[in-house]
Amino acid sequence: MNLLPKSSKEFGSVDYWEKFFQQRGKKAFEWYGTYLELCGVLHKYIKPREKVLVVGCGNSELSEQLYDVGYQDIVNIDISEVVIKQMKERNASRRPRMSFLKMDMTQMEFPDASFQVVLDKGTLDAVLTDEEEKTLQQVDRMLAEVGRVLQVGGRYLCISLAQAHVLKKAVGHFSREGWMVRVHQVASSQDQLLEAEPRFSLPVFAFIMTKFRPVTGSALQIFELCAQEQGKPVRLESAERLAEAVRERQQYAWLCSQLYRKAGLGSVSLDLCNGDTGEPRYTLHVVDSPTVKPSRDNHFAIFIIPQGRETEWLFGMEEGRKQLAASAGFRRLITVALHRGQQYEGMDSIQAELSARVMELAPAGMPAQLQVPFLSVGGDIGVRIIQHQACSPLSGDYVIEDVQGDDKRYFRRLIFLSNRNVVQSEARLLQDVSHRAQKKRKKDRKKHRPPDTPEDLPAAQGQSIDKSYLCCEHHKAMIAGLALLKNPELLLETPLALLVVGLGGGSLPLFIHDHFPKSCIHAVEIDPSMLEVATQWFGFSQSDRMKVHIADGLDFITCLAEEEARPHYDVIMFDVDSKDPTLGMSCPPPAFVAQLFLQKVKSILTPEGVFILNLVCRDLGLKDSVLAGLKAVFPLLYVRRIEGEVNEILFCQLHSECKLATPELLEMARALEQTLRKPGKGWDDTYVLSDMLNTVKIV
Repeated sequence: MNLLPKSSKEFGSVDYWEKFFQQRGKKAFEWYGTYLELCGVLHKYIKPREKVLVVGCGNSELSEQLYDVGYQDIVNIDISEVVIKQMKERNASRRPRMSFLKMDMTQMEFPDASFQVVLDKGTLDAVLTDEEEKTLQQVDRMLAEVGRVLQVGGRYLCISLAQAHVLKKAVGHFSREGWMVRVHQVASSQDQLLEAEPRFSLPVFAFIMTKFRPVTGSALQIFELCAQEQGKPVRLESAERLAEAVRERQQYAWLCSQLYRKAGLGSVSLDLCNGDTGEPRYTLHVVDSPTVKPSRDNHFAIFIIPQGRETEWLFGMEEGRKQLAASAGFRRLITVALHRGQQYEGMDSIQAELSARVMELAPAGMPAQLQVPFLSVGGDIGVRIIQHQACSPLSGDYVIEDVQGDDKRYFRRLIFLSNRNVVQSEARLLQDVSHRAQKKRKKDRKKHRPPDTPEDLPAAQGQSIDKSYLCCEHHKAMIAGLALLKNPELLLETPLALLVVGLGGGSLPLFIHDHFPKSCIHAVEIDPSMLEVATQWFGFSQSDRMKVHIADGLDFITCLAEEEARPHYDVIMFDVDSKDPTLGMSCPPPAFVAQLFLQKVKSILTPEGVFILNLVCRDLGLKDSVLAGLKAVFPLLYVRRIEGEVNEILFCQLHSECKLATPELLEMARALEQTLRKPGKGWDDTYVLSDMLNTVKIV
């Protein structure tokens, strides 16, 4: 039997409801949840001795169940004579103090201020079927009547799906009247998904509109959202922000419904936010592995990514997460990244905090009472210490953080918060610098500091950097490109002129400076804040062989190319990111590979020099175009793909006849490495130059 209307407009029809209840008979119809699902909110906002008016009562058992637990001063009205007759017969002897009246809620017959609560379960939704003028006028009459029959301090408690037009109308009407507006999400059970009767995948909300005494000239408006039954209300600045917050919760509920019904929805991610502040606390990625054979214990698992490791390929890229899920052997794996700026006590507290929420994302078919495993690397949540936070006018908000790696070594990172999953610069800290000692020093200084003195920065900010170690694979590959220069075994004794565009933390030019004692390096950085960061936090310093120019790399190279006695560099390196996230190429900005500009780069490169470029381009068509443009200016072009990353390192030279086969390249790299590995040079044993050139291909 089809009891749901073909069109939402039928909700507003008296004839529809008469026919509906005749067909339905005496069986209660609970669209928006049973009493057990709603009682938490109802008991929170209705006191047992208050006089309650239920509008559009239908044949719901809600009033009866409220009556049975002590709420006995209840009046019910409905426009359907059929349902009022049914309800009177059903309750005459068992609930003598509860009344049922046939009445139009837009023209109620009660005196002013007759009730302390008006309870509406889906009635506003049923009336407000569209935004046509006639409908809106009817709703205005209804809401005006609600306001008339409520006492000051009374509450209109409306159970609703909070569709956008309904929320807008209700919030707009009562906020203009000077009432306090609160929207409270009703907790729902996943059992709803399995019910035989049609139910909504949208979550149910309660509007709690509290009537204040009118204050002449007051423009105060109060908007609050309560996301959980026992949760603390969050004050929001506007009706628009309230609508946005409700919409976010609706989208989450729809997603949970879809994830429950079917697997393999593709890449699904969402943020779980701190209920008090609204700030993101966890980022979840849902990964399904349809090829995993189902068994009782492999339905579902949660993987907590240790702090600071969310940028690694295995955790930060979709392909990496798929590999992780397949190796874990679960049908559905949810990876959980912990946000910087949030406090976490440990794995047990995270598990307790997430358990209820992640179960909403569980797949269908999971055995009842199944214990869902929480997994991690090494069983802990990792260590992240925020050392510094600031905002650059050019690069935006950024943080300097120290994180603990796999081998318990600490690494310092520069992260731009506009792209928080990308490590902008990274350096390893020296092993003898204990973070426990750093924290103790910090605590001791704080203990002896006068109250008004700002807290000192940690000691040895830049001096704790291991300058012999390159963290970034693309930096290692760029250094290996120096083997393309003539006589690489003599480079330590050869005066080399290098131009590096893009300073970041300064690791790349600093490594060259320290390992090639005759080199002279000009580094160009557009953002003066980055020079401060590199100097203060990454051990960078200028010298007579290392000069930093604060300038736009495009302008700097253009000026050099236009000089009569222009300088020539043996090596030019581009490691500069784009500030525009909408482009298909994030490194370098497209202007740096434009034909006219590449000609300027060519004009300041020595004939046997090498131009080395870090390319990050996800748009295959754009990448082909970039490679073709480079090839037109630099006939000899090698490409080295960085495994597990989007980065590709391009080595460009001017003479195609100087092309080297892979064995020759590797031999030159070994010769250079042998020179660099001399005693006292502090060479990293894990860094093998020839490995960096092993997979190089000629374009």
